[in-house]
Amino acid sequence: MIRAAGGVVTRDKVDGLRVLVVHRPRYDDWTFPKGKALPGESDEDCAVREVEEETGLFCGLGVELPSTVYRDARGRTKRVRYWSMNPQKGELAFRHEVDDARWVSLEEAENLLTYARDSVLVTAVGEAAQGE
Repeated sequence: MIRAAGGVVTRDKVDGLRVLVVHRPRYDDWTFPKGKALPGESDEDCAVREVEEETGLFCGLGVELPSTVYRDARGRTKRVRYWSMNPQKGELAFRHEVDDARWVSLEEAENLLTYARDSVLVTAVGEAAQGE
């Protein structure tokens, strides 16, 4: 099993919660930032590193969100653990595998995300925000 981690980066706007979705030209998809763990790296450290590499934002971990499990392009089983995240420093910049990103509402995210498996994350972030 391939071990990976990532984050659903959120921010509050006057008109509601926004999540950051990224576009990867290699796959021509819209998804949440994530990536494979390095040997010996914790899932939490992987999530923070991958989000920063793909977005330029250093984020703090929030609550853990549901994991996703799927087959990657090579047919391997991949498990991705996710956390809600809040930006702490940095500027939105595309440095690694990403060529665009958008801050969108939860509803917009549902319509923009390429993979149905990502919708469980949108739901979980919305529920977590209501519980705060």
